[in-house]
Amino acid sequence: MKQLIFSILSLVFSFALSQNKVSLKFQSETVIEADKVYGVDTFETLYFSDEIGSFYKKSADTTISYANFQLGKISSANAFNPLKINLFYKDFNTLVILDNRLAEIKKIDFNTLPNYKYVTLVSTGYDNFVWLYNQDEQLLELFDFLTSKTRIKTVPVESQALDLKSDYNYCYLLTEKYLYVYSYFGSLIHKIENTGFTEMAFSKGNLVLKKENALFLLPKNSKELSRIQTEDLLINQFLVTNETLYIYNDEKLRRYQLKSD
Repeated sequence: MKQLIFSILSLVFSFALSQNKVSLKFQSETVIEADKVYGVDTFETLYFSDEIGSFYKKSADTTISYANFQLGKISSANAFNPLKINLFYKDFNTLVILDNRLAEIKKIDFNTLPNYKYVTLVSTGYDNFVWLYNQDEQLLELFDFLTSKTRIKTVPVESQALDLKSDYNYCYLLTEKYLYVYSYFGSLIHKIENTGFTEMAFSKGNLVLKKENALFLLPKNSKELSRIQTEDLLINQFLVTNETLYIYNDEKLRRYQLKSD
């Protein structure tokens, strides 16, 4: 029994603030009129939406767009896999999957599935899977969008879900009480007590969390946070791609290199 209790407690720990600081080296600035910027890939391709709900993919030499005005504004979008971009329309409980030309691959209306799902958060998984946060059951589902079937369900969480980020290997669920870290097949790796964080950005092992107007870096397999020196920048939206941090505000997307001091 003592060993079981120790194993359970070992999964739970609090954020520790590292003495290391992470500075930002300004690299470039791009003017862009967007309601929300969702991603920037390693080739500097931008993914963003406008105020009326159109979704754009803008590269150096071309801009293409997708719109489904019947579904209203986009709640979230994920272009981690540019061949299977997912757009989530929370108001209509609907997910749309696009290819790299922004043509529809699949549209899933969760209201019409045999097993109704009230979904509030969506993020990319591996292959043909996405992670869904099922609000009614308060848990994550690994969902196959081609077959419209759930492969895996996690154990229910303890508080309101705030944000969801993932890649092919890991899934991060931020709730009011904890940050949950899962493997790609839904096993809980650990959970960390949340001390006031409300949003996340994630790329290749770098998790950036926001508390009020401050940003913190949590490296993969670590419980120590390093505060990012943002020079009192107003942080409206933020993204991370590899070792690059993007901050979007006042129609300007600023690009910074993350540097550990």
